[in-house]
Amino acid sequence: MKELQEQLIADIDAREFFQGALQSALQNQQLSVCGETIVYLGNLLTSFIYAERLYDHTPDGVMIRPLVHHYQEALEARSVTDRTAALRRLGDISLFISGLFAQSLNRSLVDVDYYISMGGNAYGYLSESHFRSGTIGLKYVFSELSGKFIALTDVLSEVGESSNLSNNHDVLRLYEIWLKTGSKRAGDRLKQAGILPVKTKIQQH
Repeated sequence: MKELQEQLIADIDAREFFQGALQSALQNQQLSVCGETIVYLGNLLTSFIYAERLYDHTPDGVMIRPLVHHYQEALEARSVTDRTAALRRLGDISLFISGLFAQSLNRSLVDVDYYISMGGNAYGYLSESHFRSGTIGLKYVFSELSGKFIALTDVLSEVGESSNLSNNHDVLRLYEIWLKTGSKRAGDRLKQAGILPVKTKIQQH
């Protein structure tokens, strides 16, 4: 219970910090978005500073799943809720990685433009589906995330630099090492990079 309370407090503090950092970066880059979009981005950054929330359990182990797998999940979804969840995760991961860790994509089979295309299209579909369903608030958020995707990657990049989140291009690899081995050194380096390596109950199975 104490650990949960401490994590909730950390989440609140991080959310407030990121929203402030986002507003500063938006002002510096002269980019205007609605308040709901700033809140959405703050929540996104707050979630993914716990790196295990970025990873999925797969038959090949714990990893960041290729974007095409999330897209396939959306295509095969049996309900609107499941399709929305798959596309939202696709968009969120695309935006986070292309904004904060674009350099790491230089060593992968896909480049940042692939992430931008996949993420922007996912948010675009979500904006249209929420328009049809009448949830206008989320429609505008997803519409801005889609239409201003590239500009927002620059905003996240500035936030990452100012908050020490993206100072280590190998931070995702560090997390993989920590997750598999429990390495104290890897854990310490993650903390220095602004990532909080916290194992969940699911991961400890």
